[in-house]
Amino acid sequence: MGTSPERRPRREPDTGTPPPADEPGRQRGASRPHRLSARGDGDQAVPREPGRGHRRGRTSTPTRPATVAGRRRRADPLAGRRPTLTTRPGSDPELDGADDPPDGPDRRRIALAALVAAAAISAATLVAGLLTWAPHRADETGTARPLTAAEADRVAALRVTNLRDVRAGVRVTVGADAARTELVGWVDWARPLVYLDVGGPGAGADRGLVQATASALLVRPDPGALPTPARPPLVPPADRWRMREAAGGHGLGAVRDLLIGLGTDRVDRPATDGRWLRDDRVGGVPVDVLQAPLAPAGDPPPTLWVDADARLHRLTGRLADGTPVTVDLTRADRPTLHPVDALGGRPGQPRALTDDEAARLAALPARLRALRGTTVAVDAPLAPSADLRATGTVNWTTPSAYVTVIEEGSGRRTLRWARPGRMAQVQRSPDGPATPPTPVPAALLAAPARPPGDDLDRLLDAALRAARRPPAGDIVRVREDRLDDRTVDVFELPGGRRLWLDRGGLPRRMELRTGPGVWIRLDLTPGHAAGTGGSSA
Repeated sequence: MGTSPERRPRREPDTGTPPPADEPGRQRGASRPHRLSARGDGDQAVPREPGRGHRRGRTSTPTRPATVAGRRRRADPLAGRRPTLTTRPGSDPELDGADDPPDGPDRRRIALAALVAAAAISAATLVAGLLTWAPHRADETGTARPLTAAEADRVAALRVTNLRDVRAGVRVTVGADAARTELVGWVDWARPLVYLDVGGPGAGADRGLVQATASALLVRPDPGALPTPARPPLVPPADRWRMREAAGGHGLGAVRDLLIGLGTDRVDRPATDGRWLRDDRVGGVPVDVLQAPLAPAGDPPPTLWVDADARLHRLTGRLADGTPVTVDLTRADRPTLHPVDALGGRPGQPRALTDDEAARLAALPARLRALRGTTVAVDAPLAPSADLRATGTVNWTTPSAYVTVIEEGSGRRTLRWARPGRMAQVQRSPDGPATPPTPVPAALLAAPARPPGDDLDRLLDAALRAARRPPAGDIVRVREDRLDDRTVDVFELPGGRRLWLDRGGLPRRMELRTGPGVWIRLDLTPGHAAGTGGSSA
């Protein structure tokens, strides 16, 4: 058999004996790079030197004499008993134990002993590698198995990872078949905020847009919307948002709780009773499918599709009322969300006041008294049964406020007359005018006064007291905004209040934060306030 020009010169003459099959522990040239070639028949991966291909029945490595020191070479005692190496994406292909020692130049017996020792080391390394990878496979029966410590740690870190990533796109399916409700949008774990478009055959009265925080749920019903939901507009509509009672355990409230609950600032305790089910891929990303307890999901534990970085890609389980739910997360879909005004509006970048801003706030009482009064409009989503709208006037010279309040849904109407620290109220006909009549009815002026009651009373009272003394305490500028084509600065005051001042120092909006975290607002249109009536306080 002739020697190929690309092979090394032989140290001994060829005996004519066919070369043996690839040996374990085969020598590697110290100065030649190599790569692994995995065989499709399950044999051990063998080195392949660059520039050399396989011939039928032979490897590309140089041949060696079939005898050593005049004796026939012994068969490899480990041949045919090596474990099969199955590489996983991203694993190290060098875990095949092929780190072989070089041959000695003359001492063939030493070389043979070294080869046998290398084969034993290679087999031991393979076994260790397989034991390391074993957690990624089912047990010997091919069924699910308990979580390893590393997998339990990934589940424990899952919610912290979500908070670190800030937000993600979501697609939620609740129920099945004709009762199925589908929700598409985003969750922001850092704020926290959920913004969804609701559709599907089972949406019913929930069809439309939803924005929710951990404490408040707002809906914008749209019965005429398409049955299939789509991504909501990044800048949400400003009108027709209503408060919705978040019924515990089911519906929109349960979806809100599930999504927001997937983010936290503390690592959970590792699950001790979870199960590994199988390998899978979601959007091209390798994941482990695990079943493990996860707050706030209930019993039975949800099934989680989790990647190697503890990022959740999919969740299936049941809501508290037993309704099946599936959540798919799109980790790359993470635009900045814009909460509606009732949830605080754009977060901005709060900072300390400049000298000019502090001077404008200090001059506010004098400006209000000089202004005398303004017409006002109130938007107060206080509760599903008390979603209030009001129009009227505020007079800072009296001082007093006089408004007609309409309760949406029921159509109930009342007249309210407010003075600093005192409120009076009388019922009006449901079909009466939306604006308060002038002059102020004698029945309202004679009605028993009471302290401010609900949040609308508190907002009117704060507006009247703003003409007495300038704001004090820790005040921050939240952001610059636009209102009625005017540039305004939004200031946050102690007590959960906000003041929107234009650059001329006139107030354009006053806001008050309610217990559930909803901001109710009083929009002001500077001008003479007629019809406040009554005597000075």
